Amino acid sequence: MKTVLMTIDLSEEQGSLALLDAALVLVRHHGAQLHVVSVLPSFGLPQVSGHFREGFEKEALRRLATALKEWIKTNVPEDVEVHPHVLQGTIYDEVLRSARKLSADVIVIGSHRPVLKDYLLGPNAARVVRHATCSVYVVRP
Repeated sequence: MKTVLMTIDLSEEQGSLALLDAALVLVRHHGAQLHVVSVLPSFGLPQVSGHFREGFEKEALRRLATALKEWIKTNVPEDVEVHPHVLQGTIYDEVLRSARKLSADVIVIGSHRPVLKDYLLGPNAARVVRHATCSVYVVRP
């Protein structure tokens, strides 16, 4: 195992730290690289994106990249080789695309957001589990 891809939602601090703990076990055991992916949902149709000021998406991506780098600096041990990735689109599509592009050996993903506590898997995790070509490690919050 050489590549661990971990998805992260920076708005879910506790869940993100649980994901990191699980990913670090795999990274350290296998001497793997850690790739941390955060996805900004797409604004989609022009009818939606037209309601935002020009440059809003670029600014949102820039802010997310800054926040992700800061989160990594604060939480990932310095001895771990880590690579941040900020993407935009449908969460499960971008995670699966990244896993293929990076030839990830395993994806570490949260089971669901806390607001979906009645579900075993949220919609993004379920789609990643169904369609991934590598192993998927699902972490419960």
